[in-house]
Amino acid sequence: MTNKRKPKIGLLGIMHGLYDESQPEITHAQEKFASDIVNKLKPEIDIDFPGAAKSREQIEAIIREFNYKQYDGIIIVMLLYSPGFRLVRALEENNLPVLMANIQPLRTVTSDWDWSRLTTNQGIHGAQDTANMLLQAGTNTSVITEDWQSDSFVSYVKDWSLAALTAAELKKMRIAVFGRMKGMGDIVSDEGNFQRVIGPEVNHEGIGQVYRCFEEVSQKEIDIQIAEDRKNFQISPTLPVENHAYAARLQIAFEKFLQNAGYNGFSVNFDSFKEDGRFKQIQMLAASNMMAKGYGYANEGDIHSCALVAAGHLLAGEGHFTEMYSLDFARDSALMSHMGEGNWRIARKDRPIKLIDRPLEIGGLENPPTLVFSAQPGPASMVSLVSIAEYGYQLVICPGTILDTEELQAVPMPYFHFRPDSGIRNAMDNWLLLGGTHHEALTLGAHSRRWSLWADLLDIERAEV
Repeated sequence: MTNKRKPKIGLLGIMHGLYDESQPEITHAQEKFASDIVNKLKPEIDIDFPGAAKSREQIEAIIREFNYKQYDGIIIVMLLYSPGFRLVRALEENNLPVLMANIQPLRTVTSDWDWSRLTTNQGIHGAQDTANMLLQAGTNTSVITEDWQSDSFVSYVKDWSLAALTAAELKKMRIAVFGRMKGMGDIVSDEGNFQRVIGPEVNHEGIGQVYRCFEEVSQKEIDIQIAEDRKNFQISPTLPVENHAYAARLQIAFEKFLQNAGYNGFSVNFDSFKEDGRFKQIQMLAASNMMAKGYGYANEGDIHSCALVAAGHLLAGEGHFTEMYSLDFARDSALMSHMGEGNWRIARKDRPIKLIDRPLEIGGLENPPTLVFSAQPGPASMVSLVSIAEYGYQLVICPGTILDTEELQAVPMPYFHFRPDSGIRNAMDNWLLLGGTHHEALTLGAHSRRWSLWADLLDIERAEV
């Protein structure tokens, strides 16, 4: 599963040592400014400020230490002016994303502005020199110019830090693939390039390995999982106990296999179960419960959406796998669903999450117990990872709103209406022109900027529809 944690960021505060003899108090004042920034950001970020860097040697040592500690990124703040050339060698050795925070201690120039305030609020021209060096070094740099005490500054740095964390964590991930939908084109890409650019290692596994774990599941483990389901869901009285027990056993088997093999996500083609010949159900309940536990997931062998769900867990708290089933021009929305999987942690709070006995001809096996819920109304972000042969990958981002709609009594799976901010007609025109895929990941909240920053850190194209 994904490793949910606070971002770990190093703060590189740079200043010239020019004033050490004439104004020795400046270093203390500017280091206090840096410490105040740390305290402002600490509720959201684990941030390390080792002290002002006033020479090339100190800059190189601090950046080397940040890399050694495997921080998620580096924020550069100009405490005073500092010559840009001091960063050149340090940047050659740096492997971490960089945010240039173009800030200063005071937010406005007042009528009593004097030489002291000029001296201690001169970060902008140092930022220009440093940013020029960052550009020439080819460093993947983000920039924020803002009043450091504002909520906007904290919000941006939080978004960037979560994007940096997500980029770092995806490089550590491993995805297991059990079969792939034949003829489905928009889920396919070069898996070696996928690992180099997006991050996760992909391995194709045999579903028989899951069956071996299935055989080892104890009755006690099944009973514990059923009790957990009873706590979380409203279980239909028509759901046979043995069907529920089988689904719980299948979930435990998947978890055992993924944990033992060190996988953070998985994608299963539903045909794999019948082709193996030993299974009675496909993985509907397992997929839903495991997404809720923090695993990346997608159906039909789709590694792109699996990675996006895992990224969603880190960027926004919960990632959800879905697709557009139908367009609703009256509501200016799309009805979102898939054939039975969904991260129930995004479910609306005012309705029970139901676990039902669900007839399903897909997969050709017995009825798989399936969750039914609608997502929490409010802002949301839908994303698609598109493989583009000419230049790698493109992230298509669709900000919008989950609508507060009536229950659809006859829909036997997770569903909700999603209205793009740009309207369903315009959004879908651009989605199709950009190659947006038929599987998507969705996160609650207006987090388009986080998704955009993540794409920027991966150095891939992005487009908002």
